[in-house]
Amino acid sequence: MPTGVALRDAREQLFGAAERVLLRDGPSALTSRAVTTEAGCAKGVLHRHFADFDAFLAELVLDRIARLDHQAAALRESAGTGSVADNLTRALMELFGSVAVAVVSLVISRDDLRARLRETRPTGIPLLTEAAGMVAGYLAAERDLGRIAADADLDTLAPTLIGAVHLLFADRKGTPPEADAVRKVVTTVIAGA
Repeated sequence: MPTGVALRDAREQLFGAAERVLLRDGPSALTSRAVTTEAGCAKGVLHRHFADFDAFLAELVLDRIARLDHQAAALRESAGTGSVADNLTRALMELFGSVAVAVVSLVISRDDLRARLRETRPTGIPLLTEAAGMVAGYLAAERDLGRIAADADLDTLAPTLIGAVHLLFADRKGTPPEADAVRKVVTTVIAGA
């Protein structure tokens, strides 16, 4: 491996490399050596920026969770426009069409990572829990506009949508579902709301 090569943003370069390994080879292939090889840097670079590999993985997950903020804001801003089902379908396709499914697999497969994340996120599955919050926030905005029933149980609808759509995308090697399949799940779940 090359040494002495300056990395512009080592954190982002390492995170990008980890995502590529994760998407291509799955969570069991994600090692510090695989990440640094993919990033084209010496293994010591990772350890200069992170206490250990689990600290790196935790920061990767937290960074990907933070990226939901932009998507959550865009989804809330869509309240009152288009149809609720179309807005949710688009947001869920974007969410699960990204690296999110692979990150969830990573969190589920690594006990030490999950334990570290539990220090700041004591309940749920990190990323999915925040995604459910994003959906609940949107549904609340739609409820405020009268497009969702005033008595709709948003705390049940949001995680139900996340769980059901996640199952459609969960086959990491298969073909992702079409928008029509996601829309069918969305319309079924929100039908009574």
